[in-house]
Amino acid sequence: MKRSLFLALAVPASAQFGKIFDGLSKQSGPSESKSASGIKEALQLGIEHAVALTGSTDGYFKNELIKILLPEKIRNGEKLLRMAGLGPKIDEFELSMNRAAEKSAPAATSIFKEAIAKMTFDDARKLITGGNTSATNFFKEKTTPDLTAAFTPIVTEAMEATGVVQQYKQLTGNIPALPFMKSDSFNINKYVVGKALDGLFLMVGEEEKKIRTNPAAQITPLLKEVFGKR
Repeated sequence: MKRSLFLALAVPASAQFGKIFDGLSKQSGPSESKSASGIKEALQLGIEHAVALTGSTDGYFKNELIKILLPEKIRNGEKLLRMAGLGPKIDEFELSMNRAAEKSAPAATSIFKEAIAKMTFDDARKLITGGNTSATNFFKEKTTPDLTAAFTPIVTEAMEATGVVQQYKQLTGNIPALPFMKSDSFNINKYVVGKALDGLFLMVGEEEKKIRTNPAAQITPLLKEVFGKR
């Protein structure tokens, strides 16, 4: 009698616990889903801001964080070149590299959007608890080959239009063959593409940090909910 009574009580209790666990499971789903949506929204917003900044006039040239500096060989001989009266050529060369990067930046938008669309729920879930630039680092790994392919023809065309390659050869040709100078197998177009991408990802990372840590940058209800209490 006691055993049957115990079983009768135990079954309803077990069923009740089952309902509780089911409820908890259902509650955790939307939370994770919102977190995943939040990281995607943060990336979308960060990308839009970063591309707008880098793709505008002086977006690279007047931003000390990402300005494309003279290649090492010219920097090493810059003093000699300026003494030889080539200062204006050096300045024009540096400006042209940055203008080429600024022209290429908008090409990143479609590639980034496609990568966001392909991001899995598991990817997003891991990134939400990562470091302040974890999503940017993830994107850098996933999109660099496509971005390099997209940036290269734009940079090359812009550099050719302003004669940057010829300027580089002229400037380096005026540097004495000092012992510390390496043989010149340098690809100036590849250099600018690499620096342009470095600068773009740096700015995306800065935007991601703001959204994660600065309430003023959490401009949508979803971003406030996902990042506001972190």
